[in-house]
Amino acid sequence: MTTEQRDTTEQEETAEQQESPELQEQAEHETKAKEADRSEEATGTGDDQGLFRDNELQSFRSRWDEVQGRFVDEPRESVQKADDLVSDLVDRLTSGFAETRSGLEDQWNKGEDASTEDLRVALMRYRAFFQRLLQV
Repeated sequence: MTTEQRDTTEQEETAEQQESPELQEQAEHETKAKEADRSEEATGTGDDQGLFRDNELQSFRSRWDEVQGRFVDEPRESVQKADDLVSDLVDRLTSGFAETRSGLEDQWNKGEDASTEDLRVALMRYRAFFQRLLQV
């Protein structure tokens, strides 16, 4: 590295260290938003998250297969069990969506402490949740 290149690099580093508090805060919020987006992707809280975990989905499907298989021998009981299963499914959907909505509210409802960046991220998450609700 030449002396000129080294001087330029040192000047850039000094300028970065002397950034205004507003720029530092903005950079911090951008970093938090990127981390939140990565976390959302890793934990499955984005648009592509299924409505149920794999084991729950398998359980519901297995229960349905059992209900359907009993119809020939016990039609009335089969229909009653189908009603119970659908009721359980709706309850699970309702509680899951309520938990998600509550979690979203907790992320932004910090009073005056919520920055514009925090609110932007919250709105993006609400949009993803809203789209999931419309797909049901």
